[in-house]
Amino acid sequence: MATNKPTIQIGNEVREMTDAEHAQYLLDQEEAEQQGQADADRAQLRAAALAKLGLTADEAAALFGK
Repeated sequence: MATNKPTIQIGNEVREMTDAEHAQYLLDQEEAEQQGQADADRAQLRAAALAKLGLTADEAAALFGK
């Protein structure tokens, strides 16, 4: 019987994820996607602010220590 659950390897054992592992895997994937979008949004906002101020990223880093 074929399922849609990924397999995992623990030591030498390769097996299909349990229901609980699969549910956590899906939550982790969703969280990673949301974090990636938040990071992209933050980078876009930072770039717009730097452009508005007429600063390069290096100049901003020198001013703000990052």
